[in-house]
Amino acid sequence: MHAQLLEGIQQKSVSVGIIGLGYVGLPLIRAFINSGYAVIGYDTDRNKVDLLRAGKSYIKHVPSAWLQDWISGGKFTATDDMGRLGEADVLLICVPTPLGQGREPDLSYVESTCAAIADRLRPGQLVVLESTTYPGTTRNVMLPILERSGLVVGKDFFLAYSPEREDPGNSDYSADGIPKLVGGYDDASTELTVALYQEAIVKIVQVSSCDVAEAAKIVENTYRAVNIAMANELKVIFDRLDIDVWEVIDAAKTKPFGFQAFYPGPGLGGHCIPIDPFYLSWIARQAGLTTRFIELAGEINTSMPNYVVSRVADALNDHGQALRGSRICILGAAYKKDVDDPRESPTFELIRRLLKKGVDVTYNDPHIAVLPKMRRWPDIPAMESQPLTEAFLASQDCILVVTDHSDYDYLFILAHAPLIMDTRNALGGLPDPDGKVRKA
Repeated sequence: MHAQLLEGIQQKSVSVGIIGLGYVGLPLIRAFINSGYAVIGYDTDRNKVDLLRAGKSYIKHVPSAWLQDWISGGKFTATDDMGRLGEADVLLICVPTPLGQGREPDLSYVESTCAAIADRLRPGQLVVLESTTYPGTTRNVMLPILERSGLVVGKDFFLAYSPEREDPGNSDYSADGIPKLVGGYDDASTELTVALYQEAIVKIVQVSSCDVAEAAKIVENTYRAVNIAMANELKVIFDRLDIDVWEVIDAAKTKPFGFQAFYPGPGLGGHCIPIDPFYLSWIARQAGLTTRFIELAGEINTSMPNYVVSRVADALNDHGQALRGSRICILGAAYKKDVDDPRESPTFELIRRLLKKGVDVTYNDPHIAVLPKMRRWPDIPAMESQPLTEAFLASQDCILVVTDHSDYDYLFILAHAPLIMDTRNALGGLPDPDGKVRKA
């Protein structure tokens, strides 16, 4: 089985199946199609599948023209029929790994996907998990489910972990240009997975096990979360001292070694950084250990929306306006600038807190026309992005900059809004003779 699959990978005669057609899955499809493979895309969301079949993309940085080329070239097909999982020779799992209500790992999507694969697993298939998770998931969660098929790993089928490293909106790094970590369950699985990805990705970094690859991915994002927490704490300190934290960080980063700049914000966003450290702290607790440093960083980062609301209240008070009953428009629903990805965006928590305080809340985002329903914030009402006209800006008591999209005309906003709370330093450097801009 091993030799036959390896030959098919090298000759590009195997079909690659990608499960989960979102911000990770679609760029990965492009990488494999561009390298000469045929790809089957699987997703349980029928609406997504129908759009893909029609050659329409629902992700900004994956143009519809790509889909149309893939389909017309006979290299891509999308399906919501999980009964077809046996058709692909390689199955790459790119499903969500969110947190549960108690901030424990929620592996339900991984587990249900593996169960669907196990029902149809055939000899000669390679299964690779790309979703971010805690060390031990591939070995202790996935493998027992896949073994229900009666097949033997390393002999009949093969198993590996290779974490996604997507950075939506970063035009410098596409899926095929980011070095890929690969850790197989055994030597045969590692060899096959390395052979597969090296055909589509610029560089392969082979590690000794699934567990090491899982741990490396979680460390990458925990590193960022901890350093962002430090920047957020510094922001609170320097605000009290009347020092501009952004100027401080920009000055510090002129040192050519020993310092990497991280910037404060209104809270963490995206699918990885707000979640992954809790996966690590959870598995540490299972081993009888505490992660005080990581948990403290999490506390700081999750406290930032409350800090922003308090700063808005202070700024409104200075203008003779109470927070309750005020009109506040949030700029940006995406979790980072110039993307259409709202996952875990701090905007949702800010809306929730402001509504609870009796604020009339609206939002604008040039990339997100309608505020999507989110599992963590079920009570937020339906909202549509409001146009930033002169009259609308003037009608608001405060404009709250949460996502610093490049599309915003900050000079226009500054000219017509009575008060601006800037959490991203988006208006830094602009003339503000009337003192409209406050930083948070």
